[in-house]
Amino acid sequence: MPDTPALPFVCACGGLSGEVTGKGVASGTHVACYCPDCRAGQLYLGQPDPAPGPVDIFQMSPEYIRITNGAKNLAVMRLGPKGLFRWYAKCCNAPLATTTSSPKFPFAGFDVARFADPAPLGPVRTRAYVPQDSGKRKHEKPGPAVLGMIRRVLSARLSGRWRQNPFFNVDTGEPVAPPHVITREERAALYD
Repeated sequence: MPDTPALPFVCACGGLSGEVTGKGVASGTHVACYCPDCRAGQLYLGQPDPAPGPVDIFQMSPEYIRITNGAKNLAVMRLGPKGLFRWYAKCCNAPLATTTSSPKFPFAGFDVARFADPAPLGPVRTRAYVPQDSGKRKHEKPGPAVLGMIRRVLSARLSGRWRQNPFFNVDTGEPVAPPHVITREERAALYD
């Protein structure tokens, strides 16, 4: 919807803030993720343990994220050498978004906790990696998340908007902050 207002976000201490544009709010997918990696990312940054609940994320194209204050506080970590980029505000360790390691795959899973009022994001449409009594995990209603991601990635790639990404340098494609890969020992302590 073209008249959807932008949705402001802020880190825990106010040192980094911005907004998700109305188009981003209107075109994203609200997802609850129960995967061990999302939990580990939260724990590494000193956030409350979300288990047994999920990490609440909003899948969107990064072109719709605007950092308007405190970009110098943007930092990124990885749970392993090939892991996703987990962006956070280094001023207070507030998780911000998860992206791939390349702007050529324009995807961001934005941490819903950064929004004062997440109501405009709508209800959770997909639950990912939901634990089962058998010990396995399954996805509930994966269609909205998968189809939404494919649609957004293709649209951004075909239009060239994938280059508009607050997490990567437009000219070089390199991340705007050096990625920190946690040690094997640090990683092992985050999973139980």
